Amino acid sequence: MEQQGLLPKLFRTQYRKMVSVLCAHFGIRHIEIAEDLVSETFLAATESWPISGVPDNPEAWLYTVARNKARNHFTRTAIYNQKVAPELLYRAGQGGSEAEIDLSEKNIGDSQLAMIFAVCDPVNNDEAQVALALNILCGFGAGEIADAFLTNREVVYKRLSRAKEKLKEKDSLTAHPSPEQVEERLDNVLKTIYLLFSEGYYSSSQDKLLRRDLCGEAMRLCHQLLQYQATSLPAVNALMALMWFHSSRFDARVGENGEAVLFEDQDRSRWNTEYIANGMRYLSQSASGSQITKYHIEAAIAYWHTREQESDKWENILLLYEKLLQLDYSPIADLNRIYALSRVMGKEAAIAQAQGLELTDNHLYHSLLGNLYTGIDNPMALEHYRRALGMVRTAAEKRLLMANIDKLQGSGSPR
Repeated sequence: MEQQGLLPKLFRTQYRKMVSVLCAHFGIRHIEIAEDLVSETFLAATESWPISGVPDNPEAWLYTVARNKARNHFTRTAIYNQKVAPELLYRAGQGGSEAEIDLSEKNIGDSQLAMIFAVCDPVNNDEAQVALALNILCGFGAGEIADAFLTNREVVYKRLSRAKEKLKEKDSLTAHPSPEQVEERLDNVLKTIYLLFSEGYYSSSQDKLLRRDLCGEAMRLCHQLLQYQATSLPAVNALMALMWFHSSRFDARVGENGEAVLFEDQDRSRWNTEYIANGMRYLSQSASGSQITKYHIEAAIAYWHTREQESDKWENILLLYEKLLQLDYSPIADLNRIYALSRVMGKEAAIAQAQGLELTDNHLYHSLLGNLYTGIDNPMALEHYRRALGMVRTAAEKRLLMANIDKLQGSGSPR
């Protein structure tokens, strides 16, 4: 990779890992210092590498510089002598020498796992835990978090600030989660990973429909959970299955010009059969427990979307959406259920149910009604597509909506 594109990629893939390693070593109360030191490390790389050249192992260079900056920072401050050094000596087994920062691949993975459970501390409420995890571990800005929670940036800024202060006040260690912590915090850890993947799968904050880097990061975090016996649980396998099934259709979801391609228009030959097989394997492994979670149901829905020949495909999908809404209602899931209903009972029945939803400020709602009214009441379909067009953010969605509008206008729009 050219030097020009290397650092941005390393920033996306390594920044949060480096912060986790420093926090695992020096304590989560120093998280803001850790973030500043890692940022300084990348700044040093932008200044050094163009002159001295890219190191043979760029990642090792970044971690080493960050480690040295952290030690230098804490050594020259009172914080180090009063709090950090005694704690590091204690961790080293009170052997009289300071523990070295472990930069092994295993410790980096362990640190991220410890960090996500540390951030999902019940000292904060559920929404604050997930927002903080998205910010600290996933690099989400306030705007992206606001989109995920259907709120505004000011609310998110305040939520993040309060949550960080509470973690500092509690001053808990960043360590491998205990069985009690896994039971207490796993739901919010999985929710964080789910939201990270969702933002990548259907990006609402950038002018890009699909962000594979976010999806890949979500799958990597989920895979880390599966590497440890305490967190290799049925719900984790179900979430991994869901992400593999969705990933199998990545290449078919986006057209040659970056436009969105709806499910019924996708080229099935571009679906990744290996990924589908991976999804089926994890879905099978998720069946070992007695509890059915939303991830089990969504994974089953995603599985049925990969099936082509079964005559009862949409009936099964509709039943699963109804179970999902009973377990964990969301407006978007309800819209998806209504689309499945249209495939089973026809568009008229689906329109009647869609009109009962109070989602008039949601572009997905108007996109769905545009689809349902097409062929029944084309002027009404045009109206809904135009409303959706005024709400969408990504160019890919705009191109899809414009294509639907052009098609309807070209048909003469008979009522």
